[in-house]
Amino acid sequence: MIKLSFIFIILIFTSCSFKAPQNEWQHKSSNAFSSYTKNFLSNNDALAKNDLNRAIKHAKQSADLTQLARVYLGKCALNISVGIEDSCQNYLDISELIDDKKLQAYYSFITHSIENKQIRFLPKNYQEYALNINKLNFKEANKNILEMQRVTSTLLCGVLIKDNLAIKSRDKITKLASFYGYKKAVLFWLNEQKKFTDDEEEIKYIDRKIFVLER
Repeated sequence: MIKLSFIFIILIFTSCSFKAPQNEWQHKSSNAFSSYTKNFLSNNDALAKNDLNRAIKHAKQSADLTQLARVYLGKCALNISVGIEDSCQNYLDISELIDDKKLQAYYSFITHSIENKQIRFLPKNYQEYALNINKLNFKEANKNILEMQRVTSTLLCGVLIKDNLAIKSRDKITKLASFYGYKKAVLFWLNEQKKFTDDEEEIKYIDRKIFVLER
């Protein structure tokens, strides 16, 4: 009876020890980056910095640098999505160590250098939009932006053609960022709205909003 009990305890211990997937580091990195995305856009900079450091730390657990490249590109894309200039240098520094056409296509996409032959390697929600951009068909590109399922995609694609956005699109993106509480994006789009109006009263109104948000 004692022997059976001992075996039973061993089996429980063994099953618990192997619940975590072998690539647990990758899941931890992805989860940390998801948290980083939310805190970055919400202007919680201290929390965002901690999340990003965790995402990078976990990604560096493996000789496969694909996840680390995703983190670096994701960080670059988020910066671009709120008007922060970023050349994606962290990604470029390790790009020669990675053979991934999808990541290279995404880099080209967010840096305005994607070729038509690369578009098929993009996530599907970006493909039609990218084709329209290359055709300079900004009317259809505006429609693509507002049809995207993920708010982060909408924010990024809006910035990529910010000078060719319809007033309606710009207003909707600002409202979407506001709905999610993405303060960093809200401030960027409020400043963008000011650039496209000559109405002094509207500019003053927007400035008052920005002043309140930044206090």
